[in-house]
Formats: sequence, structure tokens, C-alpha cells
Amino acid sequence: MEHHEQPEPLSQAELAAMRSSLTHGRLAMTRRTLLRATGVAAAATAGLGALSACGIPPAGRTDAGSSTDHSKKEKRLNFSNWTEYMDVSDDGKHRPTLENFTERTGIAVKYTEDINDNDEFFGKIQAQLAAGQDTGRDLIVLTDWMCARMISLGWIEKLDPAQLPHAYANLSPQFRSPAWDPGRAHSYPWQGIPAIIAYNKKATGGRTVDSVSQLLEDPELKGRVGFLSEMRDSVGLTLLDMGKKPEDVTADDFDAAIARIQKGVDSKQIRRFTGNDYTTDLHKGDLAACVAWAGDVVQLKNDNPDIDFAIPKAGYMTSTDNLMVPNKARHKQNAERLIDYFYEPKVAARIAAYINYVCPVEGVREELAKIDKKAADNPLILPDQEMAGKSHSFRALTAEESKAFAQKFADLTGA
Repeated sequence: MEHHEQPEPLSQAELAAMRSSLTHGRLAMTRRTLLRATGVAAAATAGLGALSACGIPPAGRTDAGSSTDHSKKEKRLNFSNWTEYMDVSDDGKHRPTLENFTERTGIAVKYTEDINDNDEFFGKIQAQLAAGQDTGRDLIVLTDWMCARMISLGWIEKLDPAQLPHAYANLSPQFRSPAWDPGRAHSYPWQGIPAIIAYNKKATGGRTVDSVSQLLEDPELKGRVGFLSEMRDSVGLTLLDMGKKPEDVTADDFDAAIARIQKGVDSKQIRRFTGNDYTTDLHKGDLAACVAWAGDVVQLKNDNPDIDFAIPKAGYMTSTDNLMVPNKARHKQNAERLIDYFYEPKVAARIAAYINYVCPVEGVREELAKIDKKAADNPLILPDQEMAGKSHSFRALTAEESKAFAQKFADLTGA
């Protein structure tokens, strides 16, 4: 079967899902407001497979890495990240964590907030990577499914473990070896983004809602249940509730989960599928319970004592945004030093206190408690061992599966 370096064009269902996500899904959110989340387009979350249609990684330019590293002579690096995804001083003029790195190492960081969407950013750099050219960036942060895609294309540098002692030692076991990057050979997590269940105690009459079965079948919740318009989160949680692992999902498993959610649509148990707009409805009580993103719930709970969350016994979904070095990066070793710096507990605690996502670094609790005790005690920011053990992620999909799954989910949600 012939392989191509260029990814296949998006299907109509994938494009529609992305448009939806841009207007009211994860792409519509900022990183430090009530409406923040991972920046994953729904279509992209539905796959945009990291693998080719026949399940083999595309050939890509696997020989394009290992360029001359200028780190020793050029004490600088270029870092591209999402907006509002790094700590800022109270006056908004300084980035303390990055400035401390420069003071310690002498390496100047040019920090650019130029990632707004995984696909859009991929489009910016894909021609250079395909041609084996430097993108002008030494470090980038992308979401797990896009990382899988770029690694399979051979466009990401292998990291040198000798340069990453803190990262290697302190990476949380929950994130140590994703199927798309075994042993974290090419990537390290920046933050984890869980999808869980949230509910309004006033709207539920004080009852706890802690399973997808309840969301789909509890008559007292009828017409007041929300599911996310992000396929991996809603279908993934449903699969877990059915005793299936999203890491091993088959087409039959997927169809069974879709059929189960469809029953909830047909019976009018489910009020609607939402992007970030569930936050308003949950706050008001129009939604009694819903599938929600943990970053939102941290903020919602701060503002409304009636809001609570549950981690389903069957497990929950987690995606990650990840640090990677693109091929031909001019300052790979400097970038590795910055990755390793982020995995020092004091540094990780500063970032966690500002961002409030799941911190992927072990041993930060004590440091975070010095800055923000409430954050240190919050399992949505620092999961305990039991919670971390319940985390699951969707497997990488082939391009063929991606299109099929996206179409079925679009038919379900009416997108």
C-alpha cells in the first residue's frame, strides 16, 4: 500500500465537528478562564489518525532529524505554546518561571503564544517538516493525538534521556508510557486534561451523580443531562461504563457505545451535547449533571458551592498536552534543558498553581501547598494514586477509522 507524507484531507463530518468546536467547544476556550480546556478540535479529537488508512505509520521523513545542534554556541531557544498556558506576574509584564530559567542557565527563551488549534499549527509547520527544514521552533506543545500523528510521520526528534534527569525521575506513573510514544522517547507531558462527571447538588436534590449509567438511565435526571461534543470524551466514558477500554476500542465497541448514547437521545434523557457552554447551564441548574472538563470544574466549584464532581468507578478519560522538539531544531539541547527544568517540583508547582490542570510531575504537593493549599489538596490538579489509576485515553485511530467514527458521532449529535 502506498504511503504519503501529507495527511489525508478532512471529511465533511470532521470539518463540521471542527467548526462546532471553534465556536463553542474546546477551541473557543482560553486557558485561564472558566471557559478553558485543551484546544482540541472535535474533529481532531475524533482522530485525524496518526496512522495511515492501512494502519502503518506514514513514511514521512524519518531521516530528517539529528541536525547540527547549536545549543553550546547559541544560548537561546524558541518556544511555541498555547495562549495563557504559562505563569505570569501580577502586573502581567513578566514570566517568572521562564525568567528564572534564563537567570540560572544563561539561555534566553523567546516565548511565543502562537498555538490556537492543533490542526492550524500543524498547517503552519508541515511544509517545512516535510521538506526536512528547520521550523524556527525548538520546543512546541501539542495535544496527544497530534503528537502521535507527528511522531508517526517521523517529524519529531528523539529526546536524550541523559539531558532529562528530573523529567525521567519525576514523571507521574500515570503518564509514563502512552501507546503513541512508548517510554516517552519523543515527548513529555505539559499538562493533563481529565473528562469527568460534574453535577449541581441543588438540581439533583442533594444526590450524587457518579456514573454514566446514572446520566443515561436515572429518570430523575431526565432532560437535564449533558454530554460533551468531543467524541473521545463522551464515547470514551461510555465505553468505560460498559467495561470496555478506550485504549483497545474496536469498531464494534464504538458502535455499541454510540447505540447506548443514542438511546439517551431518543428517550430525551440527554438535553444536549455541549462544548464549554455547559458551564452556564450547570451553574444555573438547567443541567443537573453532565460530562465535564476538570479545569472548568475547579473554577466552577470556586464560584458555586452547589457544584461538585465525581470520578466514575469505571474510570475517566484523560488527554495530555505535550512538550516536543521538532526535527531540525537548532537548539535541541537547550530545549531539553527547559523540559527538564519544568520537571523540578518547585517549578512545576508554580505552573500548577497558575494553570490548575493536572500536574504531570510527582512530588509537587509540598511545594504547591506553600503557594496554594487548596490547589495542593485538589485531586483534579494532583490526583492521588487511586484516581490516577482510573485514568484512560483513546487509542490512536487510523485515518479510515477517524472518518468513520467522526461520521457516526456527528450523526448521533446532529452536528
